[in-house]
Amino acid sequence: MLVRMRAARLIRMALLLQSTPGLTAAELARELEVSERTVIRDVQALQDAGVPVRSERGRTGGYRLAPGHRTRLTTLHPTEAETLYLSGLPSALRDLGLSDAADTARLKLSATLLPSLRAAAESSARRFHLDAPAWFREPSTPDLLPELARALWADLAVEFAYARPGREPGAPRRVEPYGLVLKAGVWYLVGRVPGPAGSPAFLTHRADRITGLRTLPDGAFTRDPSFDLAAYWQEHSARFARSLLRAAVTLRLTPEGARRLPGVTDPTAAGRALAAAPPPDPAGRVTLELAVESEEIAFAELVRLGADAEVLAPPALRARFARHARSLVALYRDAAADPGADPGAGPAGSQR
Repeated sequence: MLVRMRAARLIRMALLLQSTPGLTAAELARELEVSERTVIRDVQALQDAGVPVRSERGRTGGYRLAPGHRTRLTTLHPTEAETLYLSGLPSALRDLGLSDAADTARLKLSATLLPSLRAAAESSARRFHLDAPAWFREPSTPDLLPELARALWADLAVEFAYARPGREPGAPRRVEPYGLVLKAGVWYLVGRVPGPAGSPAFLTHRADRITGLRTLPDGAFTRDPSFDLAAYWQEHSARFARSLLRAAVTLRLTPEGARRLPGVTDPTAAGRALAAAPPPDPAGRVTLELAVESEEIAFAELVRLGADAEVLAPPALRARFARHARSLVALYRDAAADPGADPGAGPAGSQR
């Protein structure tokens, strides 16, 4: 096992040096998550194996491969490289524990690409993002999506009207398209627009609400190189989730209920509620206030905690849990009294 791990690390080091010449021992150590002493030993091992690794001193020094020691996929077209780099699911790979393997695979590809194709791969990541976790819905494709994508690749501003639910489309707006995101089967356009006092701002639009789209032939713009589409979307999603939490419930949780709370409701809201809660009572129970989307959703979520959660407020939600508990008692009391009864014939037990 250790031999295989070291072999994989040596391969990754060679690929790093091929794709990024001039890395120092400290930089390699960070990338490979080893000590600088291990890096030096690994460099020696590569040299002993015939890999021409050179060490250069000075301010611009570092490790690099001898000129010409590389393999190139000269037949790979930039468009093909762009498409290839759109196929990754980084967050899913991380959740599965496969991120290291994926990183090595990307290094192998990046090390073999011509500089122009490496730029194509980078441009894909800047413009497209797939937010995949926990969503399993067939995506709908708006008719205007291909035109949006073409404007996005060409860095051309677009103009369109935007129709919010129940409203007429507003006046046409000029937007510089920065990225497309597929979330929960819905495509979103992230674009830059003039903000207050003329300063730029980024907004998110549902693609299926865009109407009257046209690409502006004189709308070429220069992208902000510091804009990170994945980071923007993560912050936007968190902000949107917070905006949905418009109600609050007061809970008393057993230690087991407190442990399970983040698994049945919004994890961020649960974490904040637990962090702000006072110390537990002598029985180990903690009382806290939890932000929720609505009482209806709170019931559907918190009922999964069973007797490990007691709703203290609001009164209407507490009464609903009491009715639900009584219906369960009646259901199982009748079943105990008549073990041969049809389980499906018992009282339905209102939960409302």
